Formats: sequence, C-alpha cells, structure tokens
Amino acid sequence: MAAPVDLELKAFTELQAKIIDTQQKVKLADIQTEQLNRTKKHAPLTDTEIMTLVDDTNMYKV
Repeated sequence: MAAPVDLELKAFTELQAKIIDTQQKVKLADIQTEQLNRTKKHAPLTDTEIMTLVDDTNMYKV
C-alpha cells in the first residue's frame, strides 16, 4: 500500500501540471484577444483609407 505522502505528492505534481497547462492556455487566449483588438482597430482605419481613393484605383485583396 502506498504511503499517504506518496499519494499527496503525486496529486500535488498532477495539480502543478494542470496549473501550468491552464496558465499557458490563458496566455494564448490573451495573445489572441490582443490580436483581435488590433484587427478591430485596424479595420475601420483601412476602410476609411479605401473610401478616400478614386473609383478607378487598382486594389488587390491579399
């Protein structure tokens, strides 16, 4: 039979791994949120610039 300390150590180690995984997921979500916020700010600026161009201006979609 395993000692209670061994079981607690195993549980603690598993919990640490879950914490690290969760922190990485939160960091990724924060990065994605920042990127979306930048895109959200950039889109109206681009739209405004496009509206100022003359109708026969060549434009290309990337």
